[in-house]
Amino acid sequence: MATTRPNPAAARTRIGPRAAGRLMTPEEFDATPESAWDDRYRYELIRGVLVVTPPPGAAERSPNDELGFLLRLYRETHPQGSALDETLPEQTIATATDRRRCDRAIWAGLGRKPDLENDLPTIAVEFVSASRLDHRRDYEEKLREYLAVGVSEYWIIDRFSRTMTVYRSHEGEPAASIVRETESYQTESLPGFLLPIARLLAKADDWPKMRRRRPRSGGAK
Repeated sequence: MATTRPNPAAARTRIGPRAAGRLMTPEEFDATPESAWDDRYRYELIRGVLVVTPPPGAAERSPNDELGFLLRLYRETHPQGSALDETLPEQTIATATDRRRCDRAIWAGLGRKPDLENDLPTIAVEFVSASRLDHRRDYEEKLREYLAVGVSEYWIIDRFSRTMTVYRSHEGEPAASIVRETESYQTESLPGFLLPIARLLAKADDWPKMRRRRPRSGGAK
């Protein structure tokens, strides 16, 4: 059987950090095939500008993996676990004008596998990064955009403040609940699912603080 060799020229033409700051429409972003993106990076479209960032660090990936494990364990072992349709990391959410990448998406109550192009997540989850820009993005920008398009709950898991903040839309305004490190959280969307916050924060604590280099974003704020 013939062996297919990688095509170096094709790899060089993939969209990567050099494309940061490129002007794009949501339609152009959506139409770009997965094979065109350099999968070592994550991509968002913010106010018509392509933003390219490195993947999350281990202190974010590890608790995210743990959350995924707990959700799947709930689905497989709890009598009401079928309420969880699916959960995926690194999911793009289409807002009115932007394309945001959430750390984890959770679909519940559909009774089927979600259609990733058309079914909004029931719950969007972000694990807060260290920079002030990332903090503002998670607590302000993504909050407004996720709730505006119909995400039912938005969880912000913050290893720095040792809390999880849960936002829901209430009479057009976001209503916030703070879950402390020593507490657990339950959501009506997943009956019987109990999330111990300390367990996620302990996974983040396993990793030393490391500074990550970020590709230039072409001026998008």
